[in-house]
Amino acid sequence: MDPAVLAQQAVDSMLLRGPDIGITPRPGGKGVVGMPVYMWTATGTETYGPNTASASAGGITVTATARVSKIVWNMGDGKTVTCTSAGTPYKPEYGKQASPDCGHRYDKPSSTTGSGAFHVTATSTWSIDWQVTGGAQTGTLTEIRTSAVDINVAEVQVLN
Repeated sequence: MDPAVLAQQAVDSMLLRGPDIGITPRPGGKGVVGMPVYMWTATGTETYGPNTASASAGGITVTATARVSKIVWNMGDGKTVTCTSAGTPYKPEYGKQASPDCGHRYDKPSSTTGSGAFHVTATSTWSIDWQVTGGAQTGTLTEIRTSAVDINVAEVQVLN
């Protein structure tokens, strides 16, 4: 049995999901042009890893371990942000401070889109290392998963 085939069988038995999107502003709420947007994902085995599974056949056992290596956020305004961490959930005490590891700022309101919202997609790249138990054979595989939300960003106007 080809160990790479067993590795793919182990991966196929895993539940690997797209990011469990956390974002400010929250879907259903409103953000403000120029204010920091924080993006993050929950760090469970299905949404960030590590996630491990094994498959066996013909006296060979292969163990695969999957971890998210990056998340590419398409912000819906023509810009993308690549994050190599799970991101930092926003807390009110952060105020106007930018996210330390995974953030964005909109420079126009979502009302400028046809739908009135920014359609944000988050695409995880799962890097999967596998090895034959008791053997020297190893390899890597990649899986891609995507999640999406819509958010609203408004413009604040000051009157004198």
